[in-house]
Amino acid sequence: MEKMTRRTFLKRGLGFLAAGILTASGGYSYARYIEPHMINITRHTIRHRLIPRGFDKFRIVQFTDTHLSDVYTSKDLDKVVQKINQLKPDLIAFTGDLIDKPHLYQDHQRALSALQKLQAPFGKLCVYGNHDHGGYGTNTYKALMEEAGFQVKRNGYERLRLTDGSSIEIAALDDLMLGKPDYEGTLSQLSADVFSILLVHEPDAALEIGGYPVNLQLSGHTHGGQIQLPFFGPLITPPYGKIYTDGMYTLNDTAIYVNRGLGTTRLPLRFLAKPEIALFTLKCAAQK
Repeated sequence: MEKMTRRTFLKRGLGFLAAGILTASGGYSYARYIEPHMINITRHTIRHRLIPRGFDKFRIVQFTDTHLSDVYTSKDLDKVVQKINQLKPDLIAFTGDLIDKPHLYQDHQRALSALQKLQAPFGKLCVYGNHDHGGYGTNTYKALMEEAGFQVKRNGYERLRLTDGSSIEIAALDDLMLGKPDYEGTLSQLSADVFSILLVHEPDAALEIGGYPVNLQLSGHTHGGQIQLPFFGPLITPPYGKIYTDGMYTLNDTAIYVNRGLGTTRLPLRFLAKPEIALFTLKCAAQK
């Protein structure tokens, strides 16, 4: 259980205050019914000296935190799938929290049908989020995602190779909150001279990877706070999402990207934290 510090107490107080302001000003309808459906496709060019020529313009789409429920339904997921396929990704990565409450969710078949339609020539990868383990959902998530054509990575590693011999490395950690992330066993397999990507649900995992050659970390978990205030940022973010909360950061030689995700949890609201699909285009530093 998270310890209630003075800072946490004040932030939660501000959260309730903001909710009151939204309601009083008529902003509640916007935060409840409009912004949660305003999917923002963000585009990022990742230029690095270790990206080989063969991977120049290689496209990776990350989506995360769908939190499927009665609020965010399989119909919403269908729309996400259409948008992702329109981006023509080479690789798709889902960084956790597929279903909000796995022990209560009933629409697995329609969710499966939507996920099966995702297309990427180099495959579809996914990792566990805390909600995927929660509600006795560990095996359900694995079975559903594998049937949908995803490789479920739980402290996994692989080297993605092209026919020209060039390669990049992809590592994946188990969820930090309810899983068993193996930093040493997983990240020690990375090479210092090969471009590497880490998939992990919680962004603050970056604080533990300083001794390993991770070049790009893709995470979700925070939802960008779901409710942000101008000049203040996210009001409340979950454990392991306190330092890195929304967007791109740099720590040493690691670029850390925190995707705001698509669904909601606890409160079905988004305000100044639009749902997001992220497209990353790799760029060889030697190429113009």
